[in-house]
Amino acid sequence: MPAADLDLDAPGLADAIARVRADVARLHDELVRYRLVVWTGGNVSGRVPGADLFVIKPSGVDYDDLSPESMILCDLDGHVIPGTPGSERSPSSDTAAHAYVYRNMPDVGGVVHTHSAYATAWAARAEPIPCVITGMADEFGGEIPVGPFAIIGDDSIGRGIVQTLSGHRSRAVLMQNHGPFTIGKDARDAVKAAVMLEATAETVHLARQLGEPIVIPDEHVDALFQRYQNVYGQRA
Repeated sequence: MPAADLDLDAPGLADAIARVRADVARLHDELVRYRLVVWTGGNVSGRVPGADLFVIKPSGVDYDDLSPESMILCDLDGHVIPGTPGSERSPSSDTAAHAYVYRNMPDVGGVVHTHSAYATAWAARAEPIPCVITGMADEFGGEIPVGPFAIIGDDSIGRGIVQTLSGHRSRAVLMQNHGPFTIGKDARDAVKAAVMLEATAETVHLARQLGEPIVIPDEHVDALFQRYQNVYGQRA
């Protein structure tokens, strides 16, 4: 349902927005805990279920000062919803990119951007991370692809993300000369992908210092991915 037609005070919608605000605010702490960001860089956003809305952090605000009330509610064109908590502040400079992803990838419920050191180093080289460890096959289903160079501020980055990840099993993309973006079924899932991406980028970098890593054959990557996605863990 378009944002203009929504009753933001309706109990079901109000509760959903409150939950996403709380989740997105809390998940920014995970970026700090796993050392994926420095200063005020990076951002997490989460789609509001059942509505054409998402929540994202304000621009340039210290992580220690983030709270559910300071998160910013936007429509899927990236416009801030006036009169809502946080709306007096400017949203993240990546808001247009997140909005483009949500508009064009309806199954995506969360988007994360970091400047984590190892993943960003691969992005600076515009080099995909080859699938050389089983944990990478489990989580990403193959190599981590590189997206095109794009200027910050409009939806160019979002276009590059969608172009690169559409039809790809990876939930991570290395935007050339910029850094990693990850997607997920919700904000927590996208944060998990960002954490796993950085661990992968570091491990593969270290392996290359010892020699050329051995790429896992496609049929084994497929088997590992299917097992991890469909068998691993506890049943709901």
